[in-house]
Amino acid sequence: MESQPTDFPATEGNETNGAAAPSNGISADEIALYDRQIRLWGMKAQEKIRNSNILIITMKALANEVAKNLVLAGIGSLTVVDHEPVSEVDLGAQFFLSAEENPVGTNRAAAASAAIQRLNPRVKVHIDTVDIRLKPPSFFEPFDIVIATDLDATTLNIVNTATRLHNRAFYAAGCHGMYGFIFADLIEHDFVIERAKSNVHTPIGAESKTRSVVSVSPKQGDEGKELVTKRELYSTWLLASGPSKLPVEIVRSPRRRAVVTPILSCLRALWEFEATYGVLPDASNREQLKEFTRMCGEQHKNLGLPAETLKSEVLRSFLQNVGTEISPVAAVLGGQLAQDVINVLGQTQQPIQNFVVFDGGSMEANVYPLHPEGALGRALLPISQGTGIGAGAGGAGAGEVVMGGQEQEAIVID
Repeated sequence: MESQPTDFPATEGNETNGAAAPSNGISADEIALYDRQIRLWGMKAQEKIRNSNILIITMKALANEVAKNLVLAGIGSLTVVDHEPVSEVDLGAQFFLSAEENPVGTNRAAAASAAIQRLNPRVKVHIDTVDIRLKPPSFFEPFDIVIATDLDATTLNIVNTATRLHNRAFYAAGCHGMYGFIFADLIEHDFVIERAKSNVHTPIGAESKTRSVVSVSPKQGDEGKELVTKRELYSTWLLASGPSKLPVEIVRSPRRRAVVTPILSCLRALWEFEATYGVLPDASNREQLKEFTRMCGEQHKNLGLPAETLKSEVLRSFLQNVGTEISPVAAVLGGQLAQDVINVLGQTQQPIQNFVVFDGGSMEANVYPLHPEGALGRALLPISQGTGIGAGAGGAGAGEVVMGGQEQEAIVID
């Protein structure tokens, strides 16, 4: 039976049929409210953040952290899609849920909505209780950035394909106890770095496989500064999470290969296992344990990593953490993901390229660029069209989906 969204009562002036983003322009009250962060990343970046329309899929511990940070930063509109009910387990790591309100059995996104809204009443919060797997590709078009958390690899691939179709930035992230990851597919993302003018000419062109300098211009009103526009190219979840290799500079260096976390191999084996068998591996099942261990070994070998770094205690620890949530880990990953989203919206900082792997054993969150051979960016998937960040800021219809010939509406909270 399909989960159907229900409507909360609308107050005067509220819209109940779509995730409409706010109009342009930032008020004096907002300038005062966001004063410290405006000083950090500037008025223009704050305006882009204010007019952004963000989608978060699955409201578990990691998404709690992401939503908290983005709402407090002053995004324009947040839509949360989750069709699952609250369980007893959810109460242990999700601070938007209150055991006193007895939310067990109610929709997980709806149960968190009031607490999300209280963080920042200026942000439009929309709740959609329809399974994300039932959404058509057009559902994702109105959003500037889509953040999918704690989903299986197959669903991540489907969502990423839809975001590529509409040229929308995509993040995937997940937590497994002491371990986790962040993946970014921004397709092609331009950002501007302000720096002291150099005596050495900055050449236009490629700096690496993924990054190039697009333009260099003097900063108006400050002859000692220059503005350097750079472009990062990305690959899809399907390619980055499976066949893609580590960069040549890592593979060719025994010292650098030795310090690559084996959790990367474990995560890739986990996604392979789940895609193959439709379930997460059970550490108490000898056959599943054997198969997962085999997959880990193959993934480790395919990445070109030394066998001695994939130790049995690493595998044991990883499997014991699969499917669990630990609040401090969710806080670290959620904070890093939300900060990168803000950087992407503001277009003034280098974004994640393209995998972050968090290893709670070593307390490190390392970034690994994982890409296939050949073209990246839009050339990787020619259906990627549109104008990128900001193109979907209007947000009209973000909560609408046609299923079975009937238009369904999302909950809207103001």
